[in-house]
Amino acid sequence: MPQLYGKMMSRRALAERSGALSQFAGVRLMELSDGVERGIRMLEFRSGTGLRFTLLVDRAMDIADCDYRGQAIGWHSPAGFRHPGLHEYEGEGGLAWARSFSGLMVTCGLDHILFMNDVPADNYVYSPKKSVSHSLHGRIGTIPAKLTGYGERWDGDRCFLWAEGIVQQAAVFGEDLHLIRRVEIEVGTNDIRLSDRVVNHGFYRTPHMFCYHINLSYPVLDEGARYLAPIRDVVWAAHAGEAYTAQGVGYRTMPPPRLDFHEQVWQHELAATDAGEVPVALVNDRIGLGFEVVTRKDQFPCQFQWQNFQAGHYAFGIEPATHHVLGNLAARERGEMIWLDHGEERRYDTVLRVLPDAGAIAEAEARIRAVSDQPREDYPAPSGNHLPIKGRG
Repeated sequence: MPQLYGKMMSRRALAERSGALSQFAGVRLMELSDGVERGIRMLEFRSGTGLRFTLLVDRAMDIADCDYRGQAIGWHSPAGFRHPGLHEYEGEGGLAWARSFSGLMVTCGLDHILFMNDVPADNYVYSPKKSVSHSLHGRIGTIPAKLTGYGERWDGDRCFLWAEGIVQQAAVFGEDLHLIRRVEIEVGTNDIRLSDRVVNHGFYRTPHMFCYHINLSYPVLDEGARYLAPIRDVVWAAHAGEAYTAQGVGYRTMPPPRLDFHEQVWQHELAATDAGEVPVALVNDRIGLGFEVVTRKDQFPCQFQWQNFQAGHYAFGIEPATHHVLGNLAARERGEMIWLDHGEERRYDTVLRVLPDAGAIAEAEARIRAVSDQPREDYPAPSGNHLPIKGRG
C-alpha cells in the first residue's frame, strides 16, 4: 500500500481521489524534439514522492534526468542527451564517447569497458579481422533499445511502475550480445530497481565486460558533500604519486567547482554484507539530500570513484564494474575475462536510492559503516593489490 502525502492509501482510496493514477504517479512515453536530442524516445517516471526520472529508450534505456522535489540529482553535461545517430564511435582516437556522455547513468560495455584497446579477434573465426578496436567504454550506451513494454502493475494494494527493453550489440563476424533491461519503482518509494541480463545470442565465444557510470551533480554534489563506502582497501588512483595531493582534493569530502581541475579516479576494494550487497552513497548534509547505490559483489566485484570537479563539468561518479581498472587486455592476461558461449548470460541487480532527508542519510551511513569502515585520511596510499577475480571463463 503506497504512502502518499503522509497517508497510507489503498488502491480503492487512490481511485476515489482521481480519475487516473497519473494524477499522482505514472510512467509515460514521449519524444524529445529539439537540438542534439531531437528524435530520442524518453520514458518519464514519477513515483508520487516527488521523485522523477527519465529513461532514454534510444540510448540503451539509460537514466537521463533525475530530480527529487525540484532538486537535481543526475548530471547534465554540456554534451546533452545526444541522439545516437550523431555519435561517432571511433572518433577522436576513441575518446568521442565523451561527446555523448551525460545523465544519471550511462551503461558501458557490452564487450569492453574503460580506455581504448585493440584486442585479438580470433574467437570470431574470420581471417581478415585480426583485431577489434575498442573506444572508451564500449558501444552499448549509444544503441537504441527495442521497447518491449512499460506501464503500471498492481499487486494487491501495491503499485509498481516498470519498463522493459532489449538493446542489441551485434556485427557480422562479431559479437551478438543482448542487454535485456527492466527498470521498476514502487509507487510511494524512492528506490529505482534496475535488473539487467546480458545474453550471448550469437554462436561465437564472446567476451563480456560491463559497468555503470552513475553520475551525480549539484546540489547533491556540493562543497562539503561526503562519499560513504565500505572500503577495505584503496587499490589504485589514476593520479597517485607526486600528483596525489597536488590539487588538494582527497576521496572523502567534495570541493566546489574548480578551474583547470584534472579528473581523479580511484579503484576501491569494497566489502559486502552477509547477503552479498555493496552499498555506497554521496550525501549532502547541508541540504539533507543524498543518493545511495547498492550493487552485488558477485556481479560487480570492482568499483571506481570518479571525480570531475572542473567548472562547467561538475560531477561525481560511482562506477560498479565487472573488471579491474587494468582494462581489457589485462583481463584476458589474468584469466579474468568473462567469456559467454551461445545462450549464456550474466545478471545484474542494482538499487538506486534517493536519501530524502537527514534521517535517511543517517540510516544509510549506519548501513554502510556496519559493513566496513573507510579510511579516515583523505589521501590513503593505494596498495596496488588488484585481487584475483575468480570464477571467470
